[in-house]
Amino acid sequence: MKKLGNILFRYRSYTPLPFVFLMTFFMKPTVPSILAGFFLVLFGEFIRTWSVSYAGSETRTTSGVGGSNLVTQGPYAIIRNPLYFGNISIYIGIGVMSNAMFPYLTILAFLYFTFQYYLIIFNEEDYLRQTYGESFELYCSTVKRYLPLPKKMPESIKSHLPLDVAEGLKSERRSIQAVSIVSFIILIKFIYF
Repeated sequence: MKKLGNILFRYRSYTPLPFVFLMTFFMKPTVPSILAGFFLVLFGEFIRTWSVSYAGSETRTTSGVGGSNLVTQGPYAIIRNPLYFGNISIYIGIGVMSNAMFPYLTILAFLYFTFQYYLIIFNEEDYLRQTYGESFELYCSTVKRYLPLPKKMPESIKSHLPLDVAEGLKSERRSIQAVSIVSFIILIKFIYF
C-alpha cells in the first residue's frame, strides 16, 4: 500500500485526466448544473488557496512526501487534509457542472479520489509522525483527518506561520488555470452545442 501511495503521490496531478476526458466526451451541461458545480469549484479553490497560503509552495512537490513545518492553523485547524478536501470539492464541482453521465461519473470520481487520497495521506502521516512525533499525535487527537470536527487546539502545537495570500495565489496558479480551462470548455459546450 505504501508503494502505491508513493506512486499516486508522484502522479497526483495527472490522475484526474481520465475523468476529464470522459467528462468532456459525455458532458450535457445545463444552467442549474453549471451554477451548482461552479459554487462547489469556487469553494474547493478557496480551501486550496487558504491552505497553501499557510503551507507554502512545497505542497506542489512530487518528488516525495515531506514538509518543513507541521501546519496547524487556518484550515489545518479544522481538518488535517484541507488540500485534498478542496480537490475533491473541485472534482465533484466539475462533474456537476459538466452533467456527464450524472451522477455515475461523479460518484466514480469521488470514490476513486477518496481512495487515492487515503493512500497518499497514509504515507504523509507516516512521515509527519516520524518527523514531529508527539506534536503530530496531539494534533491528530485534536483535528480529524476527514471531517471538520476540531477540538480546542493545545497552545503547544499551534504553528505560527504567516498567512501569505499572494504566495498562495502564486502557488495555486496551475490549479486555477486548469479549473478555468475545464470550466471554459463546459461553457463553450453549453453555449454552442
